[in-house]
Amino acid sequence: MPPTSTLRDETRVPGGTRLRLDLQVGGVSVPAVLHLPSVSPGVRVPAALLLHGYSSRGDVMADSVGTALLRRGVASLAPDLPLHGTRGNPLELQSLRNPLEVARLWRLALREGEAGVEYLRAHPAVRPDGVAVVGYSLGSFLGVTLAARSGEVRALVLAAGGDLPLGTPLTAVARAIVDPPRAARSLAGCPLLMVNGRHDPVIRPEQAERLFNAAGQPKELRWWDGGHSVPQAVVEDAAEWLARHLREGERARPAPPR
Repeated sequence: MPPTSTLRDETRVPGGTRLRLDLQVGGVSVPAVLHLPSVSPGVRVPAALLLHGYSSRGDVMADSVGTALLRRGVASLAPDLPLHGTRGNPLELQSLRNPLEVARLWRLALREGEAGVEYLRAHPAVRPDGVAVVGYSLGSFLGVTLAARSGEVRALVLAAGGDLPLGTPLTAVARAIVDPPRAARSLAGCPLLMVNGRHDPVIRPEQAERLFNAAGQPKELRWWDGGHSVPQAVVEDAAEWLARHLREGERARPAPPR
């Protein structure tokens, strides 16, 4: 069953509506921002789940990627991940050294991501066969795993993403739950766009290449000449790629019987 939601605030914005929600996932209240494009009554639109980076929050993804997608007629849902946004603080994140607690949070984040996809697919304004995932940095690790597990994700954009770092104490724990190359190998034809900085000190180019090489077609890797932060021009370019692929998915659907 898709999660239920409680509306906290609704605002008209250029191109549509911005809604602040609390999603109920397994007894946990998950704050999220939902963008819905302005369309004719009865028209359903494609949508994307937006997963933010470490120490960030859903609003950051909603304000950047969500706004760019809204201008292109694509809805989006940007939740706060566990211990992020109003659900925690950076000091709690930095204190995480217990492998069992790290594993619990990875599992919780994946469960909430799956609930976000189901929420979008069940929304009356969204095409259930037109839901994508966009992940940035930490969100990219979750996003590729979520896409592989779901079977309902129609396109995937990973920004500043790649394989987990090698040789760190917690990598083996995380990889038991989130293994990006293994997930990429099982995407089964889901279109993938990766956008990465050539000088990224956080997700290094070799990490991006390991993940990209593991994925099957169709896939594309685009580089920007910079570090970990994604330039707005790259955001716009990725939003255009995603909107185009979701529109192509709509055209590829068989016509209803007459």
